[in-house]
Amino acid sequence: MSNTRIFVSWPGYSAVDPMTGGKLAGAGYELILEPKLGARSPAELIARMRDAAGAIVSTDPFTAEAITANPRLRVISRVGVGTDSIDHDAARRAKVAITITPGMNMGAVADQTIAMMLAITRKIVSQDANVKAGRWERLGAMTPSELAGKTVGLVGAGAIGQAVARRVRAFDAKVAFFDPRIESLADVERAATLHDLFERSDIVSLHVPMLPETRNLIDASAIALMKPGAVLINTARGGIVDEAALFQALRDGRLAGAALDVFETEPPDAAKIRDVPNLLCSAHMGGLSHEAVRRMTVSATDSVLAVLSGECPPTVINPEVLR
Repeated sequence: MSNTRIFVSWPGYSAVDPMTGGKLAGAGYELILEPKLGARSPAELIARMRDAAGAIVSTDPFTAEAITANPRLRVISRVGVGTDSIDHDAARRAKVAITITPGMNMGAVADQTIAMMLAITRKIVSQDANVKAGRWERLGAMTPSELAGKTVGLVGAGAIGQAVARRVRAFDAKVAFFDPRIESLADVERAATLHDLFERSDIVSLHVPMLPETRNLIDASAIALMKPGAVLINTARGGIVDEAALFQALRDGRLAGAALDVFETEPPDAAKIRDVPNLLCSAHMGGLSHEAVRRMTVSATDSVLAVLSGECPPTVINPEVLR
């Protein structure tokens, strides 16, 4: 085991923490710390992995090429729940387990969603910039809105969507949702169709995974169904929103604002977003907090240790490869 390596791309992962890196070292594993701080190509990933048997990762591009280039790889442990950067078919063929950290950053994502809603409706960012620039503008274009009385439409009502709904109701706002997998939720109205949800919502908030059927779910036609002056929030996955269509709607004044924590390409090209009006951005950190990162990295570490010990922990999403 002394020659078995674990590749770690999660930024800030501690090599000595007794619950994470120290635990791996104590079990005899060698750590390869290669934090992912920006875009990374499959070729770069292959070069950095150096025959690792396990990987504790961020959004690294585990393409078929990257997976097959490392025949020793047995487990990819994603810190988080999104696995759209991993080729599932290639992992299945290579008998590589994929694990996630479900439910451990749910509250952080819900908090980020509410923070973005409030920042846009209350014009917090614009006010901050104005005051620091010596301007004292309070009315007219700088007059904020309230969440109370607004309808917040949730696209997707899983654990995160439901956590957002609980927080939204505390602001005396109405909540509606559409999710083909969920028929009803207590105290939340289910829209008959996605189109119906778009048409009735003052704020549309996205909480669905990145799947073929959700790619570009919010395109020009979907935006056209939304209320003039509506707000769009995406703390789910980049690629769910057609960014070109969204940015045009913001430039045209069709939407009052949008908040993106996730992008089609991460990090996004700064030139493409620099002059887009009423666009609030953050660096895919909605699911991050000191508390959530701790829970997720400990879980991801335990998952790698379990799989490499011949176990099948409940965090594995493709358990058939271990049978």
